[in-house]
Amino acid sequence: MNRWEGLDEFVAVAESGQFTAAAERLGLSSSHVSRQIARLEERLQTRLFYRSTRRVALTEAGQTFLQHCQRLLDAREEALRAVSDLASEPKGLLRMTCAVAYGERFIVPLVNQFMAAHPQLRVEIELSNRTLDLVHEGLDLAIRLGRLQDSRLVATRLAPRVMHLCAAPDYLERYGRPHSLSELARHNCLIGSSDHWAFQQEGRELSLRVQGNWRCNSGQAVLDAALRGFGLCQLPDYYVLEHLRSGALVSLLEQHQPPNTAVWALYPQQRHLSPKVRQLVDCLKEGLAERPEYH
Repeated sequence: MNRWEGLDEFVAVAESGQFTAAAERLGLSSSHVSRQIARLEERLQTRLFYRSTRRVALTEAGQTFLQHCQRLLDAREEALRAVSDLASEPKGLLRMTCAVAYGERFIVPLVNQFMAAHPQLRVEIELSNRTLDLVHEGLDLAIRLGRLQDSRLVATRLAPRVMHLCAAPDYLERYGRPHSLSELARHNCLIGSSDHWAFQQEGRELSLRVQGNWRCNSGQAVLDAALRGFGLCQLPDYYVLEHLRSGALVSLLEQHQPPNTAVWALYPQQRHLSPKVRQLVDCLKEGLAERPEYH
């Protein structure tokens, strides 16, 4: 005997409250639905419904059984969609957002590469340094940097993100090298989007407010000022690794380097992720892994 037999009929009757309405919903006859419910009750050796001439109501056992059946049927449908979506072509409109500089340099080229392979897809990208509300703005996907705060969203880690405190050798020759966090107050700090820099001390995360005579909300601009010897900077690895390797910048206070953050793909919570979002996230993860900045 098929152990799934009668479950669809049971859920349809329980949700509609009538055998006739359930039969119409399933495209079956009322007599067939009634027989399936009777056989199900016989197999379970318990009554699932109180019946009257106009309506049916769930028994206590029926209410418990309904909760489990709804989860089972949802999982069944999700499994079927997941398998069929493996061969689905990404199509339709995909709306996404990302920070401006990171998006221009890393994300948009990979999205363009993805679109070239999937001509039925349309993409709208909003590059913004504001944290947009995905649900309110009707966005399918956001690329976020650093630490996550919105627990309502599902997150997939795309790439690492390590923050480095560094300075040019000529700045250090003129003003000395800091050997402790307390010495940062004596240095000119090149401030980007925030004047609070992240560190760790004795296993604890620490946020220090820094000061300086230069500020710009652009990581590339901060990097240029640091390379010119204007002061200390704290920037993610993808800005500075090349210059640390060449010696144009020197890494500082590595023992206080903050715990690694990451580059994240975020999307609204839903039981089944659409093929266009799922495949684009996979493409971004693979593409970023191939970038020399992450090697």
